[in-house]
Amino acid sequence: MGAPLDRFAEVETGEAFTLQNPRLLKVELSETTVMARNGSMVAYQGDVHFEHKGGGLGRMLKKAATGEGLRLMQANGSGELFLANDAMLVHVLSLQNDSLTVNGKNILAFEAGIEWDVTRIKGGATGAIAGGLFNIQLRGSGLVALLSDGEPLRLDVSEAPTFVDPQAAIAWSGGVTTNLKTDMQAKSLIGLGSGESVQLGMSGQGWVLVQPSEGRQVVAT
Repeated sequence: MGAPLDRFAEVETGEAFTLQNPRLLKVELSETTVMARNGSMVAYQGDVHFEHKGGGLGRMLKKAATGEGLRLMQANGSGELFLANDAMLVHVLSLQNDSLTVNGKNILAFEAGIEWDVTRIKGGATGAIAGGLFNIQLRGSGLVALLSDGEPLRLDVSEAPTFVDPQAAIAWSGGVTTNLKTDMQAKSLIGLGSGESVQLGMSGQGWVLVQPSEGRQVVAT
């Protein structure tokens, strides 16, 4: 009876992070301990333990002050954990003693050995209007799973001056310098419909990953 579903069978690799399909990640907890987005668990098998992680007092105060609302849980054990978020696309990256800055809305999971903190993009008064002013910096070595709302685009910022809608920027590599730019004359003419006149300027050596969306909107109930 289950034969028509064979193409949806679990993918077994034995690696710490394995994509089951473009929108679903499996974590082998026998290979790693993971920090995952609260509410992202869709299934697990075997011995799995969950613990809320606020990130310490300093990070909690930063998140409260900045509105960066990433909430994390730690999962460990010897079982398998399956993670997803709103059927968004999942992308697995490997940090090698490097840093990565990520919009908090685009983090699915990362290995627990990676350090993380809330960071601020320079921009003075301009920053007060920019939704992407505060982000999450990941630093160290290990695997990271990012989310995108649609197929993303990777741009090399060293090739030309690069400007991105702050809500569309998923992540950028450690060699990238950022600043905030306003253009009131361009208000409502550029961007993805938000009417924002703020762009995230990118320069240096590295890349920025951009999604074709300003992110999923949460409707209050």
